[in-house]
Amino acid sequence: MYTPIVATLGYILSPDGRQTLLVHRNKREDDQHLGKYNGLGGKMLPEEDIYTCLTREISEEAGITCEKVILRGTINWTGFGPFGEDWFGFIFRIDNFRGTPKSTNEEGDLEWVDVADILSLPMWEGDKHFLPLVFDDDPRIFHGFMPYDKARPLSWHYTRL
Repeated sequence: MYTPIVATLGYILSPDGRQTLLVHRNKREDDQHLGKYNGLGGKMLPEEDIYTCLTREISEEAGITCEKVILRGTINWTGFGPFGEDWFGFIFRIDNFRGTPKSTNEEGDLEWVDVADILSLPMWEGDKHFLPLVFDDDPRIFHGFMPYDKARPLSWHYTRL
């Protein structure tokens, strides 16, 4: 039976669209993401829809309110979790927000990073495959499959609709 953890991952754009807000996961020694840069988001709660999950997570982690949210894609990450759990993620771009982002949260420091430089940062190897799709101008939503084994992606396949 396939029962993935359902989660959101959001990439917040600066007002000029040239930067994105990332969390540098540098606070908890037991964090499977320690040292990596990542978008903001997390697990969906049983009483939430996916949009409510995203906006709650962004509010908790960055202290801002999402105003213009665009679903960029979905990814099925099998075997991704620290114990081989399957994850199914909804990937969003937040093009407008209200408020001033926090500079830190319980997971790490929040940093504005040039979108053009994002792939040079320490991150999950698999993120480098889908991040260009988050920030490109193609309006079609992507749907990807990225199986993991021992914290490494085995392959990457996606379709756009």
